[in-house]
Amino acid sequence: MSDVEASGKPHASGKVPAGDTSQRVGVEAIEARGVDVEQLVDKLIDAAGAEFTTYYYYTILRMYLAGEEDYKEICEDARLEDRAHFELITPRIYELGGTIPYDIRTFADRAGCPDAYLPGTDDGKRAGSREELVADATPAAILEVLLEAERCAIRTWSEVCDLTFGKDPRTYDMAARILNEEVEHEAWFIELLSKERDGVVRPSGHFRRGEPGDAPYSKNRGFYNP
Repeated sequence: MSDVEASGKPHASGKVPAGDTSQRVGVEAIEARGVDVEQLVDKLIDAAGAEFTTYYYYTILRMYLAGEEDYKEICEDARLEDRAHFELITPRIYELGGTIPYDIRTFADRAGCPDAYLPGTDDGKRAGSREELVADATPAAILEVLLEAERCAIRTWSEVCDLTFGKDPRTYDMAARILNEEVEHEAWFIELLSKERDGVVRPSGHFRRGEPGDAPYSKNRGFYNP
């Protein structure tokens, strides 16, 4: 028996033997509360893949909002915040004993949300001049792609919150922070699309971030988030 195990302190020892680096007490603790860690890690990898690919596709979508500076600013906030979501949740995957795929193509294929292709590109397959593409990539069409991407993200992170609430406070807190921002993103794009396409005012209740991609929830200093 080790000195730690013999100390008599209630939390000094548990199922993981002292000095064992092949197991994690952080995993043991949430498994004891009913979390299927393997399932959770799979869902986090799929969610991280969605955030990463969304960042990529939003880069293209923002470029084609040419001349619509207000739309571009909002799209840029969402784009950078999706990257922050990827950065926030990825370390948690490793803490739980998982890893993101070593091949980026595999990672993109695992993304839990559809690809946010630029409208008019035949799901990214069409190769043409920018002049040809702009005819189909209208602001309304782009805003609709952005809106549906955010809705998929809300469903994704709501599921993670449901799986971890009251069982895994660390993952739950991270997922809830991301979800807060995804809900705001949906509200932004509802406001913009409703006015642009339908001529109807549906206020989001928000204004653009003070700095691009400010991510007020997911960049909390309490978490390692480079």
